[in-house]
Amino acid sequence: PTRRHAPSHHLSSVHINSNFLMAAFPSTSVLYMLSLVFASLALALAGDFNKDFAITWGDGRAKILNSGQLLTLSLDKASGSGFQSNNEYLFGKIDMQIKLVPGNSAGTVTAYYLSSQGSTHDEIDFEFLGNLSGDPYILHTNMFSQGKGNREEQFYLWFDPTADFHTYSILWNPQRIIFSVDGTPIREFKNAESVGVPYPKNQAMRIYSSLWNADDWATRGGLVKIDWTKAPFTASYRNFSANACIWSSGASSCGSSTPSSNSSNNAWLTEDLDTTMQAKLQWVQKNYRIYNYCTDAKRFPQGFPPECAMSS
Repeated sequence: PTRRHAPSHHLSSVHINSNFLMAAFPSTSVLYMLSLVFASLALALAGDFNKDFAITWGDGRAKILNSGQLLTLSLDKASGSGFQSNNEYLFGKIDMQIKLVPGNSAGTVTAYYLSSQGSTHDEIDFEFLGNLSGDPYILHTNMFSQGKGNREEQFYLWFDPTADFHTYSILWNPQRIIFSVDGTPIREFKNAESVGVPYPKNQAMRIYSSLWNADDWATRGGLVKIDWTKAPFTASYRNFSANACIWSSGASSCGSSTPSSNSSNNAWLTEDLDTTMQAKLQWVQKNYRIYNYCTDAKRFPQGFPPECAMSS
């Protein structure tokens, strides 16, 4: 069955008749009753990892806790771990809160991405490259269409991603893909089919995440190895939300592979960056982007890929 999980800010649309509560309960208990009501609503609106995801590898190193409200991945010298979504999606606005491996995380990679299968797969990637204690994580992003990737952009973050949970979001609609962190866009990949660049629009994708040993390349090109005395390394996940078109048995829950956006619930299908969000994107790219394939002239001596003319 189709399941949609509204983010917690949708609680503002829930109206409680406070006059009824005042009449029904002593005034001293009204705030307490309200807190119980909103706590139960928040619980109901949160994703359930037991229903939405399956642990796929790790031999017990991945755990679903707190009645499905928390998921943890762990890495030790023997193995990492990973999970995937039960649903496949064809377009969506997907949020996940993640708290990354703290301390000396050099050599570890926490990958969180959407992907289809096969040699001509589509993929939308967040990868968090661990580092030595006190040095910033590198947020590595990439985008594959029809099996072709090599579209990397890398960023530092403007906060410590290990101290608390932060929301990492992918908006994927027929016109664009937007990577966001805590609601701030960091990267936009526009549909460039008009200049001959394939765009992910026909292959349904699952959500995947894994924590694994990548010390042959992840930190300073593989110069810094994992300190196994600090193992196990653990990343945590909560508050998954997908306002998305679920693909099942060759059909979309939105009605077609390119559904209309007439419903307010499907407004994300035509969402773009307004002037405020464009300014935030430019702020991130000016201050925190540390690599952009569209400016790497040594890598593309014959000229930049055609979609670069349309990028931010």
